[in-house]
Amino acid sequence: MSAAPVGSWLAAQPAASALALPAHAYVGARAAARDRGAVLACGWQLLARASQLARPGDHLPTELAGVPLVLLRDEAGVLRALHNVCRHRGGPLVRCAGSGLRVLSCQYHGWTYALDGALRGVPDMAGAADFVPSAVRLPAARVALWQGLVFGCLDHSAPPFEAVVSGIDERLAGRGLADYAPARRVVYEVGCDWKLYVDNYLEGYHVPRVHPGLNALLDYRSYTTTLARWHSLQFSPLESAPGLYGSGEALYYFLYPNTMLNILPGRLQTNRVLPAGEGRCRVEFDYAYAPGAWDGARIEADLAFSDAVQAEDAAICAEVQRGLDSGSYQPGRLNPAREQGVHHFHELLREAYRAASPQGER
Repeated sequence: MSAAPVGSWLAAQPAASALALPAHAYVGARAAARDRGAVLACGWQLLARASQLARPGDHLPTELAGVPLVLLRDEAGVLRALHNVCRHRGGPLVRCAGSGLRVLSCQYHGWTYALDGALRGVPDMAGAADFVPSAVRLPAARVALWQGLVFGCLDHSAPPFEAVVSGIDERLAGRGLADYAPARRVVYEVGCDWKLYVDNYLEGYHVPRVHPGLNALLDYRSYTTTLARWHSLQFSPLESAPGLYGSGEALYYFLYPNTMLNILPGRLQTNRVLPAGEGRCRVEFDYAYAPGAWDGARIEADLAFSDAVQAEDAAICAEVQRGLDSGSYQPGRLNPAREQGVHHFHELLREAYRAASPQGER
């Protein structure tokens, strides 16, 4: 683990005395470039549901830290995440999701690739000296399938995906999340840096003030946060009307760097948080429900309630972003009893930033 100069905002901070990240970590092109290279290109991210790639030939274009990818099942049923960038002059290979794919064909000049990424066809290249098509193949990202979800990672030196989710399967014993049926996707555009949205997710400290409706369903006094190396869990007992969630427990998992799993009785909501320009982010919400556990009316009630909570979060996050942009803000003390998840996330970010800039940065 790289060290940072004493006094640097990158230096590791004990939870009991930790400050939040400085405003400049959330503002401007330099912060965005740092996040893309040091964090988003190095971590495991949620990309799709396994049901979207169930059969050989199923395919789906996506993006990971700015790199276009095509997720696919090849003829042998192997799940792959190939760069969706032709090795000739960068043309796209796949533009939309579908099934029955047999080859990848560049939409620019027609170079073709097998579904394992090997170059197979090159039109009109007979006169190219010392050109060996068999030496050309598409780069591939790492890919992992877990609980019916597909994750990808560009960094081949990053920890294995199993390390990211270590211990979660045991906590979820009895929940067959892979069997939950997808119902709907909702996308929110939020006026804040992606990390600020994650910060807000990682603490219940704001819930009594920002989310009165949600606060009525949770037990704030029993709200706890448990930390692992690469993920955190926020837990609260849950008590709501039978027509909404009923009683049980609310499990809010965060998988570093930008994936959230919101698990309520019979329901899974996944969130993927993506940068969308300076001071903006895009949050993709995907809803899935246990077979036979939810009828249409309950699903509509869930979507309406969740949308109201997200509107409250979007409003406060946009206001906080304006505060960070203003030049007024200086890093404040984190609450060690209520903001453990924020501190955990910030320490992972500092660690990543130090690794990317070994000389440190003030």
